[in-house]
Parts: sequence; structure tokens; C-alpha cells
Amino acid sequence: MVKVFTIIQTSNLKLKIIQMNFDLTEEQIAIRDAARDFAENEIAPSAIERDKNAEFPKDIVKKLGELGFLGMMVSPEWNGAGMDTISYVLAVEEISKVDASVGVIMSVNNSLVCYGIEKWGSDEQRNKYLKPLASGEKLGAFCLSEPEAGSDATQQKTTAVKEGDYYVLNGMKNWITNGISADYYFMQAVTNPEVGYKGISTFIVEKNWDGIELGVKEDKLGIRSSDTCSIGLNNVKVPVENLLGEEGLGFKFAMETLNGGRIGIAAQALGIAGASYEAAVKYSKQRKAFGKPIAGLQAIQFKLADMAVKLESAKLLTLKAAYKKDIGEKYIKEAAMAKLMASKVAVENSLEAIQVHGGYGYVREYLVERYLRDSKITEIYEGTSEIQRIVIARELLKA
Repeated sequence: MVKVFTIIQTSNLKLKIIQMNFDLTEEQIAIRDAARDFAENEIAPSAIERDKNAEFPKDIVKKLGELGFLGMMVSPEWNGAGMDTISYVLAVEEISKVDASVGVIMSVNNSLVCYGIEKWGSDEQRNKYLKPLASGEKLGAFCLSEPEAGSDATQQKTTAVKEGDYYVLNGMKNWITNGISADYYFMQAVTNPEVGYKGISTFIVEKNWDGIELGVKEDKLGIRSSDTCSIGLNNVKVPVENLLGEEGLGFKFAMETLNGGRIGIAAQALGIAGASYEAAVKYSKQRKAFGKPIAGLQAIQFKLADMAVKLESAKLLTLKAAYKKDIGEKYIKEAAMAKLMASKVAVENSLEAIQVHGGYGYVREYLVERYLRDSKITEIYEGTSEIQRIVIARELLKA
């Protein structure tokens, strides 16, 4: 999407906007279409079974990496695709239309992992860790939540004590997306408990290091093909060169990274909402009642109209947030608005899609029941809807 305003000044000193262009560029269209084709041809055939069996899409993730979808916004210097945030949103949306589990795997690696190390990491860290993450050779996970630190991320209990050339980490992380399948963890831990959240730091931790203890894979309501687990750290020795940035950067790292991550989750939610809407439209044209397709019934038409309006509203908010990020403007409020709205629409559209399908909407074969199960988590992770409202209000009241 390109946002272009042409402004002229009229004789009565009023400004008149005479052009607003929302067209996508040729490159953005090509990326969207490539993601759509990949989703339909490579992801869709196994989506139902993977959801049923909670099976991680290992081969699909590998192919995503080969196509450049796991390091989309990373500079080519570090094996990334060098794309803009709008292209990223379009790709995550298309992938998530078919399987939101793959969408969140992609979102975490792009938004929460690659972004942080490219912005704050040293060249040595970028060479060692970012290059394989951006190319899809390796997969990353973002480790912030703890048993006693969910929405309030300031209450970190995991500690990192410096001992010579190492930091020794101890603690527990919860709800870690990609936790079982990731190769690298971006771990938040307290290096200076005397200064509160300003004493939180970030470390790059490799999964195969001694002291890493993976919990049982969570048996979840939705996004079942994405693995989630707790991670225990028992005297894990992390080399000092794996401190990301400097001591005390951790909370800033987490909050800034989550701002971009919310755009990714909004895009995931858009995919679910869009898939729900498209399924409802398709079914309403096929299903007959009272001698004609139910699409001819005003009750169904009103549902479809509401679904379309909500979807378009959420999409515009998400693209606006992505656009502001691309041009280097502050986008905290816009990202929170996008996630709040898109996640709400994902839940509402999936519910309506089931209603349009009637009894068929309640069975796996018709897909929409999975859309509902997948949608709910978008209102919870990377900041609940309640947290998004706090963020939005805080930004509004700064004015």
C-alpha cells in the first residue's frame, strides 16, 4: 500500500486533499500472490491433520525460509529479503488464511526474533545468529512470559548472574511459541534486581546448552500446529558475548519488539477473519433453503455485510501501522489499535461464519470451527486486548 496525499491551498485558506492512493506496488502484489500460492499448494493439504494431531509443520517452515518468508524485513546483508512491513503484513495474512499456526511461527521469527537482533545485536551476533535465522536455517523463540509475569512483564524472576566470562541463568519461562522447535531463545533475565525493570537484560541462548529443560508441549484449543511449552533454566552458562546490546536493555528490547510483533499478530488475525468471511460467502451461495441459496436471505446478507466492513476496518488499521513503521514514524498506538481491532474481528467473523454454516460449521471438514479456535489466542498473546487498551489510552493522553 502506498499512501500519497496531494494537497493544494484554496483561496479561502482551506486545504483540500485531491488525491489519496491506496494501491499496492507491483512488488507487494507479487509477494502477496506468492504467499497465497504457497499457502494453498503447500500448507492447505496438511492443515486439518496437523491441527488434529498438534503436529509442527517442520517441512513447511523449511520451505518458508527458502522462499525468504522468515526474514522478510531483514537486510540482504544478513541473509534477509529486505522487504517492507506492508509486504510482511500481506504475506502473514495470506499464510494465516490457510493456517494460522504457520502464520504465528512466521510472525515470531520475523517480528520478535530477527527484528531485535538486527536492531540491537553486534555484527558478530548478526553473523552467527541472524543470518541462519533470516534464511530459515534456524528458528527462533522470544522468551518473556513467566509463571508470575504475564501482562506485567516488569515482574521478571529469571536471573542472570555474571561469573567471569559467563552469565549463569536460572528461572522459568512460560507460553513460549516455537519453544520446542526453536534453535535459539531470546531470553529476558534480571541482571540487576536493585533497579527493577531497568535491570532486565536480553540474552541469546542456544537450545542445546546444558541446563535447558523443555516442558511438555501444551495441548491447546487453537493454533495446535504451532508448538508452545515452558522452558526451565537450571544454571545455564551463557557467554558474555551473547548479551544482546547492554545490561539493562532487556525491557526496552521487549517493549519495542512487541510493538512490531503486534502488527504481525494483527496480520495473523486478518488472515483468520478473511478466511472466515470468504468461507461464509462461498457457503451462502451454495447452500439452499426455502428453495433458493441462503445468500438471498436478508439475514445472511446482513451478516456478510457486517463481516466485510469489520474486516476492511481492521485491514486499514493494520496497514496504517505497517506504513508508519516503514516510514520511520512512531507507531505504538497504531500497532496496538491494529491488534485490538483485528483480533476482535477475527473472533467475531469466525463466530458468524459458523452461524452461516449452521451444523456444518461445527465439524472439522468445513474449516470454520478451526478459525474460531485459532482466533481467540490473537486477543491474548503479545499483549491482551486489555493491555492494548492501556497502551492506546496512554498514547492518547500524551497529546
